[in-house]
Amino acid sequence: MTQSTDSTEERFKEAIEAEISEEDLAKDRAALGIWSASKHQEWISTATGETIRNFANSYGDDNPLYTDPEYGKRTRWGSQVAPQIMAAILNAPLRGDKLPKELRGGSYRGIHAFVSGGTWDWYRPIYPGDTLYSFSGLESVEVKQSEFAGRSVIRVLRDVKMNQRAEVVGVYRTLVIYTERKKAKEKGKYKNVEAPSYTKEDIAALDEIYSAEKPRGAEPRYWEDVVVGEDMGKMAKGPLTTTDMVVFHAGGYGFVPYGLKTGRLAYKNRQRIPAFFIDNEYGVPDVAQRVHWDNEWAKAIGNPRAYDYGVLRECWIHHFLTDWMGDGAFVVRQHDEIRRFNYQGDIQYLTGKVQGKRQEDGLMLVDVAVEVTNQRGETTAQADATISLPSREHGAAMLPEVPVELKRDAVRMFERHGELLGEQQR
Repeated sequence: MTQSTDSTEERFKEAIEAEISEEDLAKDRAALGIWSASKHQEWISTATGETIRNFANSYGDDNPLYTDPEYGKRTRWGSQVAPQIMAAILNAPLRGDKLPKELRGGSYRGIHAFVSGGTWDWYRPIYPGDTLYSFSGLESVEVKQSEFAGRSVIRVLRDVKMNQRAEVVGVYRTLVIYTERKKAKEKGKYKNVEAPSYTKEDIAALDEIYSAEKPRGAEPRYWEDVVVGEDMGKMAKGPLTTTDMVVFHAGGYGFVPYGLKTGRLAYKNRQRIPAFFIDNEYGVPDVAQRVHWDNEWAKAIGNPRAYDYGVLRECWIHHFLTDWMGDGAFVVRQHDEIRRFNYQGDIQYLTGKVQGKRQEDGLMLVDVAVEVTNQRGETTAQADATISLPSREHGAAMLPEVPVELKRDAVRMFERHGELLGEQQR
């Protein structure tokens, strides 16, 4: 079977030239503040000892609290627990009333999207056996002129994650930027970023950082011992490879509702969301998200090479925090902003400082700032976080209270899930 070059180039051109529509923007504005049940089936719905271990390993975390069930029994949690950020990739379908079409927001078909940052508020740990459900809504939408891609749309999506007991585990606000591929290619701000090249001495220096890294583990980091301004150490990630992307997906990152499929399932996915598939150089429809491993497709939208997921760097930042804080602490909040692309071949270095400490609602809190820089000395991501620490005087780290209104929303959504499930089974 052959594919004409002209036909392939024409379809490629159509994909590149898709534009942000006023219709999609109008749909977004109508959908602001409306909750809907998330009916997506993620690759993983229920946390198990193995899926927790594999997810932690997928971003390079070997903390035994997440990877060794026996170790977890000796901690304050009484069990292996998941990295809190695993809430991002767990989801079972939540039954709910179907929203009218006019309240579902814009689809932005053919428009390139990338995560530019997010904010997590966490309330409860995830244990083996926990199934997570979610309901979500569009919190804000803004149109901007982007230096990189001309006109762009910035959307903040709010996802509430709850377990099988309708307990709110966390709330995730994701900042997603939608750009027109044609404009991104024309601007080409990053297309001339030089490819890195490392000597054996460079890799040896990197390995020294890796060899010094370790989680604080069972030794408590008491609130009273933390000093404002103190250094949090250094962590390395990279150099980024296609293997890193494969491992992250294998650990549970499914990019649902788009997803990665093969064979007949890929065919069905193409019928469902044809605009998500762009012909490659062989005339084969392939996923638009291959910008994360396909250098040629990344170049087509104005980048020099394939680049990572913003979600992966969020996991790296979380790894840095949990290594520093110790097993008995709890991340209350993590806010991160992706400033630059992390291209294949780049190394990322994570450093941080304690910005402040305080007591609030019985919690002994520290505020920290994290910076992520590449081998060129450029800041590629920044984050600030609040951590609940154990106290010599007050005991174990406390967990924050879930806002009352959010509790009610979670119970209401889960009750409706149960009603619809019962109707289906009758």
